[in-house]
Amino acid sequence: MRFLYRWLNLIVLVAAGAPPALAATVMVFGDSLSAGYGLSPGQGWVALMQTELGTKHRIVNASLSGETTAGGLTRLPDALKKHKPDVVVIELGANDGLRGLPIDAMQDNLAKMVALSRRAGAKPVLVGMALPPNYGPQYTAKFRDSYRALARREKLPFVPFLFDGFASDRARFQGDGIHPNAGAQPVMRDTVLKTLRPLLR
Repeated sequence: MRFLYRWLNLIVLVAAGAPPALAATVMVFGDSLSAGYGLSPGQGWVALMQTELGTKHRIVNASLSGETTAGGLTRLPDALKKHKPDVVVIELGANDGLRGLPIDAMQDNLAKMVALSRRAGAKPVLVGMALPPNYGPQYTAKFRDSYRALARREKLPFVPFLFDGFASDRARFQGDGIHPNAGAQPVMRDTVLKTLRPLLR
């Protein structure tokens, strides 16, 4: 009966010209790779994702350039309280790796963010990253594998690699060789959407 009332209420709202409620609020919680470093407003993959999904879903970009997993863990409770997301896309760890920080601590911080998101009633999505080979084969392998291990352990929707399909193409990066340029942003958007779309249906 309650289901019927909800549909009748929606019909009344549409007939009256009022827009139906948003289906989902997605909060992207990342670093400069999601904050749009070096790009013009609207060029980043998060902004492009809002354009792709339209007004049915709300995309909140709570990313911060230079952020580490430790910093993200500190910021996340307030972000969850402020934006009340249905889905949290966690894209952090690249700065931990570039600074050579302990991978076990990074993984622990990510696991705590997953738990905080779930406690707030949101579905967490984990985005994986990789490091350049000059950080050494042992560290780079452990870094990349830590994301997959956490996703498997926590049964998370998982984007294996944000730079999938263009990581070795230097023409897709800005002058620093680290941040993707505007041409790579649609690829990043589509890579995340492959995992995100089933959660929004």
